[in-house]
Amino acid sequence: MVLHPQAKVRVAGQEVTFCCKASGTPVPKKYYWYHNGTMLERKVHRYGSRLRLRGLAPEQAGTYHCKASTEAGAIKSAPAQLTVLAQGQQSCKREPEPSLVELPGECPQDAAGSRYYNVGRCPPTPCAGGPGDRWGCGAEAGRCCGVRRMEMREIPCAGSLLPVKVVAECGCGPCAQPRVLVQGRVTAADTGEPLRFGQIFLGGRKVGFTGYKGSFTIEVPPDTQRLVARFVDRQQRFVDAVKVLPFNRRGGAVYQEVKMLRKKEPVELDGNRSNAIPLGEASGREPVGELVLPAGAFLRPSGEVFKGTVKASVTFLDPRDMATAGAASSDLSFADAEGEIVPLRTYGMFAVDFREGESGAALQTGPVEVRMDAGQVRMPEHLQKMKLWSLNPETGLWEEEGVLRPARGSRGKREERTFLVGNLEIRERRLFNLDVPEDRRCFVKVRAYSNEKFNPYEQLEGVVISLINLEPQPGYPANPRAWGRFDSVVTGPNGACLPAFCDSQRPDAYSAYVTATLGGEELEAVASSPKLNPNAVGVSQPYLGKLGYRRSDHDDPNLKKTAFQINVAKPDPNNVDETNGPIYPYRSLEECEEAPVSANHLRFYRVEVDKYEYNVVPFKESDLTSWTGDYLSWWPNPQEFRACFIKVQIEGPQEYMVRSRNVGGSHPRTRGQLYGLRDTRSVRDMLLENTSGACVEFKCSGMLFDQSLVDRTLVSIIPQGSCQRTAINSLLRDYLNRHPPVAENNHTAAFTMLAPVDPLGHNYGIYTVTDQNPRLAKEIAIGRCFDGTSDGFSREMKADTGTAVTFTCRERPPGRESFFQRLLTAPAEA
Repeated sequence: MVLHPQAKVRVAGQEVTFCCKASGTPVPKKYYWYHNGTMLERKVHRYGSRLRLRGLAPEQAGTYHCKASTEAGAIKSAPAQLTVLAQGQQSCKREPEPSLVELPGECPQDAAGSRYYNVGRCPPTPCAGGPGDRWGCGAEAGRCCGVRRMEMREIPCAGSLLPVKVVAECGCGPCAQPRVLVQGRVTAADTGEPLRFGQIFLGGRKVGFTGYKGSFTIEVPPDTQRLVARFVDRQQRFVDAVKVLPFNRRGGAVYQEVKMLRKKEPVELDGNRSNAIPLGEASGREPVGELVLPAGAFLRPSGEVFKGTVKASVTFLDPRDMATAGAASSDLSFADAEGEIVPLRTYGMFAVDFREGESGAALQTGPVEVRMDAGQVRMPEHLQKMKLWSLNPETGLWEEEGVLRPARGSRGKREERTFLVGNLEIRERRLFNLDVPEDRRCFVKVRAYSNEKFNPYEQLEGVVISLINLEPQPGYPANPRAWGRFDSVVTGPNGACLPAFCDSQRPDAYSAYVTATLGGEELEAVASSPKLNPNAVGVSQPYLGKLGYRRSDHDDPNLKKTAFQINVAKPDPNNVDETNGPIYPYRSLEECEEAPVSANHLRFYRVEVDKYEYNVVPFKESDLTSWTGDYLSWWPNPQEFRACFIKVQIEGPQEYMVRSRNVGGSHPRTRGQLYGLRDTRSVRDMLLENTSGACVEFKCSGMLFDQSLVDRTLVSIIPQGSCQRTAINSLLRDYLNRHPPVAENNHTAAFTMLAPVDPLGHNYGIYTVTDQNPRLAKEIAIGRCFDGTSDGFSREMKADTGTAVTFTCRERPPGRESFFQRLLTAPAEA
């Protein structure tokens, strides 16, 4: 399906056109349109690949999708939502919805000590299209609900006034057209070696190469519903990786780690003899099966039989090894006879590479036999449904090659056992699969939060939630025997729904292992020991007990806390305790996606101990549609995020909070006005006694949102406690002196600078990273600041290197207000 219908909003009486288009061999010519799952009569609507509806009535609202079919098969489009408004009804209300931001710790708003303030938000819903939109093919540039007017408010805070901009009015305007990106890194699954300068394909089109460290950036083409990327090692050391990459339709970049499977070393075979190659014999296990190659099976591309020495490499991905899940290709799906994309449960994948022994020329095969040991199939019903599949590298969908049928056989002197046997001809380099279509399906509701307070208005968008379907060991539900499927979904404003295999009869028939990452940073799951707290997990009892929730460190506190495992127990519709999530039947996807935050769900959260961010213009890093053009915006350009950090060394007996206060320094529209605050606690240096360090974010200097004039941000670095500035990096001081004006540093308890416009670097104690992903830019910059690594993500503080400014601190005398407290919200004229 190369063109999907798009969501539309219309007023009753208007008309609308939906379009779809499919490609294939033969070319699809028959199209069928469905409204809320019911096929529309072709004679009544006279449709082909376009569906045109005139004089819309309210009852015509709902979902529309098309199906294209030929004698070779069918494919369905993604559904498109049609909203039909009554005459005079507004899809965008003027009054903004509530949206709370957290104020600094010294700014309580009521007697209870609450520090949350309502800044409002406009839901990014589409507005009604005009009657002139006749054809409606492709995405509508259209109009969306957004911010029409903001007002500056001043909040009483610690004896001063803290500025904040709030949404005063919403209205319809041009829809934001953010760039949608997928970034990441491609490495070997076994050693972590990067794929250097590997080729990247979208469909059959080459779109670029990976970098020296395996990094890549893919711009998602418009109207993409399913992003299928193929990574190819030009040195032929790795099996091609075909990945279905999740992305954030609302814009910005999603970060993905891609793992490639190393090719197995080739063995020499005699093309004149029958040969058998085992599948999955590693680690002392019984093979899952074998590939039987009869004499004369090898063919040159011309069809001529090759009878010489063959170098054969057969690489098997064994789902009995839990570490292989991340290296699995595609999302294990196929298109059924009705054109619906349906999941598979794998028993193993294998890639073959046959070459002539002397010339190295590629070989094909005639009919070969694939034999699978039926004893490896623990679910008896799977024996009748086992099939052989090959992966289409352009669509990322598996295509049926044949059925595996029971047969009796023996392996030399081994005991006789039952095999499933299928036939295959290898005509092109594809990945093959021993798979079963699985109809026991559910969805798992997961949300991600900015902290462990789990406030509904502090959910994170753009988080990649990954779920591995597990088949447990008999009698040991917590100990998996094998994995069967791997899925990833990106969280939106209402979390994410992940497909998973489930069972209504046995709660532990299938379990799921779930992780979450944001810009390469692993989020933490809710603890399950020493005591399970249903309120923290997000699922009420008794259903939580049936799910058997366990965090990854449940039995060993030394393990990471970044995953949880559950039994995917299909909800009983007759049990009211199981009808409110977090597991939803497969036909209840819409109910899962639209579930209120009060419904049961599973949770991840970011761990940022003693960190705090405040923006005068509220903005969600994970939601680019929340960005509004304003001179006081922390991020002036939402398509390119520039993160700046300064390294502070503190000599003192403990760790201290350090704040950066960022105001306009040179731009006439922002001079003296606050952009925002950043707080972070210093980290103890493991090698230097009485020394800690902090990597503190500040607002980068540069163009503001109108891209017409540079502002050099006036940054003040203020440690808490009784502290005195004792040293400034000489290179940084010389740079600032050479680029006037120079900020005054009269207060010895703080360091002030007009932030450099140039990126500078490690020797100056200033760390700058530019990226399309705000979280990734921050993570890399922080990593470089902490330990000087080039790719970040490490957290070993080395306070004696690359430091910008040094303070000597001691404890503050009791009852004495610190300079830190007085300078937190100093008025601009001070």
